[in-house]
Amino acid sequence: MEPATAGIVLILALLLFLGSGVWVAISLFGVGVIGIAAFTGAPAGKILATTSWGSSTSWALTALPLFIWMAEILYRSRLSEDMFHGLAPWLTRLPGRLMHVNIFGCGVFAAISGSSAATAATIGKMSIPELLRRGYDERMTIGTLAGSGTLGLLIPPSIILIVYGVTAEISIARLFIAGVLPGLMLLGLFSATVVVWSLLNPGKTPPSDIQASFRDKLYGLRRLVPVLALIVGVLGSIYGGVATPTEAAAFGVVGALALSALTGSLSRQTFIDSLMSATRTSCMIAFILAGAAFLSVAMGFTGVPRALAGWIGAMNLTPYALIGALTVLFVVLGCFLDGISVIVLTTSVVLPMVREAGIDLLWFGIYIVLVVEMSQITPPVGFNLFVLQGLTGHNIFYVARAALPFFLVLCLAVALIAVFPEVATYLPSQMTSR
Repeated sequence: MEPATAGIVLILALLLFLGSGVWVAISLFGVGVIGIAAFTGAPAGKILATTSWGSSTSWALTALPLFIWMAEILYRSRLSEDMFHGLAPWLTRLPGRLMHVNIFGCGVFAAISGSSAATAATIGKMSIPELLRRGYDERMTIGTLAGSGTLGLLIPPSIILIVYGVTAEISIARLFIAGVLPGLMLLGLFSATVVVWSLLNPGKTPPSDIQASFRDKLYGLRRLVPVLALIVGVLGSIYGGVATPTEAAAFGVVGALALSALTGSLSRQTFIDSLMSATRTSCMIAFILAGAAFLSVAMGFTGVPRALAGWIGAMNLTPYALIGALTVLFVVLGCFLDGISVIVLTTSVVLPMVREAGIDLLWFGIYIVLVVEMSQITPPVGFNLFVLQGLTGHNIFYVARAALPFFLVLCLAVALIAVFPEVATYLPSQMTSR
């Protein structure tokens, strides 16, 4: 049977599985079995067993549960409170004042959590009541959290970058380093958005109620020192070549336990809760990755990726045109699936097209994370929207409207890294050249 026909049948089967509410991992396994059994003569059972085992025993994947556990430990600590009181006195003179605490707080927490939803939830629990009590605009407060919460996907250590690195067989350490400058760029764009908004709406920012001398501000930073030390230790060990991502993740877990103990939030119950939550999340991701690995092999047997890559090559699309088409595809998929599912569902088909177009797979990893970030704040399945809906009690469309300016900022960030790819590739190139 022609690869085009096989591709259409498999896409319809996948849509049927997902639309029926079947787990993503089971859907991937099911479509892979259909593809091999219906369109090839290969033994589906043996291929399923070998690919599932091979994907689940990848050494690079061991960093994933450790980083997730580190985030779960810190999520249950007093980190958000420390960040608010440490950052707030320094930001009162900026237009928008304490709304910048949401942005920079999310940036700091993103560097130790790797999760978008955890970042938005942790900072939101602390900042929303504080900002609303002080009279800040509610819609913009929610919007800053929705937008900057997505930094958890990009600023390393990012769970989704680990998933992409495993599926695309790219160095996770280089992906982490590649995410630093785009993450800082996005942090600056979000902050600039708040500045512009506050200058256009001067009556919606209340006067500062925080009076602190320069000495008091410096003293308040003591609450941030342990967190910043953990970030520098984890990322610095990777960038300096001292530790692998897995070793750095283990160091991060030990550091998170120590911080939690120092703040008095580490107990037997929080330890067990963090460990069990990390185990559930890690197993879910590993199950999806195993299904994705099997589907990738199945697609290879059917010849669909090769035929699709050839078809794209024959169209002579420019790299920019291909990136534009893929952006639309990923945003549409992100309206219905979570970010990890989007990546594992599409890499088996998309990566051959990207290679054919001559696009750097390292740069593409940062690009796809930015696009997935956009999907985190688009209804109906925007996970950051769900988190903020639960925190504020507003319906999801109110939260989505609040997040719209930051969705546009993410679109701008995608355009910027497309025009200036060095934003994503410069630091990894320096790492390679040393």
